[in-house]
Amino acid sequence: MVNIAKSMKRTKIRGEGTWGYAFIAVALVAFAMFTAYPVVSAFIISFQKYKPIGSTYVGFDNYIHTLKDTLFWKALRNTIVYTLLTVPVNLLISMTLAILILPFRKKTQSFFKAVYYLPAVASGVALSVVWLWIYDPLEGGILNQFIHFFGFSNQNWLGSSKTAMFSLVLMSWLSSHGTSIIIYLAGLLGIDETYYEAAELDGANFLQKLRHIVVPSLKPATLFLLVTGVIGSFQVFQNAYLMTGGGPDNGTTMVGLLIFNNAFTLFDFGKAAAQSLLLAVIIAVISVIQFKYAGKDVEF
Repeated sequence: MVNIAKSMKRTKIRGEGTWGYAFIAVALVAFAMFTAYPVVSAFIISFQKYKPIGSTYVGFDNYIHTLKDTLFWKALRNTIVYTLLTVPVNLLISMTLAILILPFRKKTQSFFKAVYYLPAVASGVALSVVWLWIYDPLEGGILNQFIHFFGFSNQNWLGSSKTAMFSLVLMSWLSSHGTSIIIYLAGLLGIDETYYEAAELDGANFLQKLRHIVVPSLKPATLFLLVTGVIGSFQVFQNAYLMTGGGPDNGTTMVGLLIFNNAFTLFDFGKAAAQSLLLAVIIAVISVIQFKYAGKDVEF
């Protein structure tokens, strides 16, 4: 009887294991088709002078040409500048808004979360059309109308090398905070109230509570948003493509846009693949550095 029971138990476990593999098979197939296969294909193409019929093996030529290309380094510099100007400021704005929303009742919090998350649901093309209207260089442009109150003349926001990058940065500052606000609010709601009560008994003011309770408690969320924010900003494409096209004089050409242009404008797929893999390596190195130095005392 004991042996029969053990045999039935093993059969049941095996059956459950089979169903488990069946359930994850769909995700594995999707990952293999849409992630693993494209990565492997890009790796192979990066060593080729790619043609739909009859590609030629060129070794490391695509990588060598990329590293010697001044436009690649300019695009990388533009991407780094964009990242440094947007990611820290966006985190600060999102945290500030989350702290301001926290005292409201739950329904009011939900309302603000929905309002701030709405741009993430809207089409990126539609949002870009709105921002093109805001940056209209003529008198009808909203931003030009605003600066008229301070005595300034019309500015060609997207067509001038002095203001094009700032225009993309400002667009990032004033949008796409919904996800970060929701994550920060979740972190704020998870802080034990006894910490605040103990701080009040010790005579701590708002800024002291913020520094010694809120900021340390939100460090896991901040690290997550920092890493994902840097990854997203290094891959930025849509804003530069729709708003400036990389101009003027490649002043807003990001690495993602450069890869797109090489692949689908110049049809140099080998060079585009090499650049995409170099970008992946750069992002991976930066992410490791962030986890190593910013995530030392972070517990998830």
